[in-house]
Amino acid sequence: MQYDKIVQGEFISRPNRFIAEVKIDNEIERVHVKNTGRCKELLIPGVNVYLEDHTDSTTRKTKYSLITVEKSNTLINMDSQVPNKVVYDALIDNKIEGLTDLDLVKREVTYKSSRFDIYFEKGDRKGFIEVKGVTLENNGLAQFPDAPTTRGLKHIGELVDAKNNGYEAYIFFLIQMEGIDNFKLNWITDPDFSKGILEAEINGVNVSVYDSKVKIDSIEINNNIPYDLTDYR
Repeated sequence: MQYDKIVQGEFISRPNRFIAEVKIDNEIERVHVKNTGRCKELLIPGVNVYLEDHTDSTTRKTKYSLITVEKSNTLINMDSQVPNKVVYDALIDNKIEGLTDLDLVKREVTYKSSRFDIYFEKGDRKGFIEVKGVTLENNGLAQFPDAPTTRGLKHIGELVDAKNNGYEAYIFFLIQMEGIDNFKLNWITDPDFSKGILEAEINGVNVSVYDSKVKIDSIEINNNIPYDLTDYR
């Protein structure tokens, strides 16, 4: 996934979920935040951020979109719209173990009352993939979610239903940074979601975790990361 025009800035504040104040060329700009999560451990006043430049657009309310933040010399992509595209591209390029040489890959396909991120077919195989972008990290450990997610729990239930009706089902956690040693569910922040993921795996839903290669103007899939879904509380 490649971005067109990128500029560097200094994060100042976040008045609401959708807007941040960023200093760009010594001017304070109100920019769009492409992630409605809390991201409190990332958006700290003074950190370097990288923004997509929309100054050529005549229709946008903001000139820039915040997509990447620098944390301890690590670039973390926090664009919540990009993980689906990254995983889709990786499937097309045969970069995901167990899901290569697919006959069909489609994005945003409805099953009952849920719209799953990706649908695939290979011979007699057919399945759904729900993608979760991960930005929460501490000392090489990535976790999801960073806030309670009732919508995510609903999707898990319908993935299990799809599995029971003959589809393959995947929960795919894309860690939007490099240098991750392990992944765990965030049982403390959202025990219901975490329990749902654990039970889904027990019921045959596949769990995949990959990290990403992140540059200031791009993100692509990287390595398969070990994970532990057990309740550690």
